[in-house]
Amino acid sequence: MSLLDKCAAYTRRDELREVGLYPYYTPFEGHGRPVARLDGNEYLMCGSNSYLGLSVDPRVREAARTAIDDYGTSFNGSRLLNGNSKLIEELEAELADYFGKPAALVVGTGYQTNLAAVGTLLYRDLGDPKRIALVDKQVHASLIDGIRLSRSADAALRWFRHNDAEDLDRKLAACPSDTETLVIVDGVYSMEGDLCDLPAIVEVCRRYDTTLLVDDAHGASVLADGRGTAAHFGLTDDVDLMTISFGKGLGSCGGVVLGSEILIQYLRNHARGVIFSSGLGPADAAAVLETVRIMRDEIWRPKRVLEIADEIRRSLTALGYDVGPSASPIVPVTMPDDATVFTAWRKLMDLGVYTNAVIGPAASPRLRTSWMATHTPEHVDRAVAAFAAIRDEILPR
Repeated sequence: MSLLDKCAAYTRRDELREVGLYPYYTPFEGHGRPVARLDGNEYLMCGSNSYLGLSVDPRVREAARTAIDDYGTSFNGSRLLNGNSKLIEELEAELADYFGKPAALVVGTGYQTNLAAVGTLLYRDLGDPKRIALVDKQVHASLIDGIRLSRSADAALRWFRHNDAEDLDRKLAACPSDTETLVIVDGVYSMEGDLCDLPAIVEVCRRYDTTLLVDDAHGASVLADGRGTAAHFGLTDDVDLMTISFGKGLGSCGGVVLGSEILIQYLRNHARGVIFSSGLGPADAAAVLETVRIMRDEIWRPKRVLEIADEIRRSLTALGYDVGPSASPIVPVTMPDDATVFTAWRKLMDLGVYTNAVIGPAASPRLRTSWMATHTPEHVDRAVAAFAAIRDEILPR
């Protein structure tokens, strides 16, 4: 028996491709635009996380090109040693100021950002107190993997029901008094598009003097004119640390941890994902820096994308689709089963509309749509018309 036998036994991809129903790894061109291209055809892009449409903005692209001219394509090493840069430090200062936290640590990818923050804080050396993470059921996979990287391993993980502060209260009350606890939530949940009930979560965390981490990958750049979920609720000072991926509204690659000076200096000198990895490249760093500066001036972008999402929710609901509790640019369209997800995805593609096909274990069956500030009213009408055209074949009778 070989470890690789399971690879040979995986046939689902080929089976779906044979019947034209494999929806993954599609090599689009123009991902950050409302209309993308594939094999010479144009598709309305209803699945991009470029919420503000800035990844293709000429100013952002020019900033990236200039950084390559100035620095080359890489900083060529770990930031701990030779790979740090004034450009990265300038970006950290800009992000800390914009999101209202004292300090920031930029990391190479969004996924790696959560590994670095969670894995480092929960890491247990011999003789350390027991550490427990209390985690909303719908947080991003990278946060769970960060817990697994800590020496506390799965013993440190305690789930609480999605957006249920009362259940969190019960779980915290059950923790032994000699443990250190970390509560982990998303600001905006990536599959449902709903907002964290942050005021209730913060209230519980205050009672138990626990540390609170908010992953705001999908809230930053969108809520509170771009400043994110904590600012939306007026609770920026009550969140101990925030993590943000640059791969969504910030239009690039990488991520950042935001928090106190003490926290950031600790992570800077202990986080394995920072110490043992090359840092963010010059083009990505410059792109994010320019994006944040544009966001300060162009607050119409987050306002517009939320308006578009509201219109989509109303229209799809009127057609009989279930869009759940979404309150963000992420609008899920519930499907009865995996087969219907693939069928609906294919039918929409045939109509020139791309959506994200989602099945377990990522989430229950759905088409995950996401919207950009640069979508026009005509784009919205076209998307709604496509969903209307397939409704009778897709929705349960």
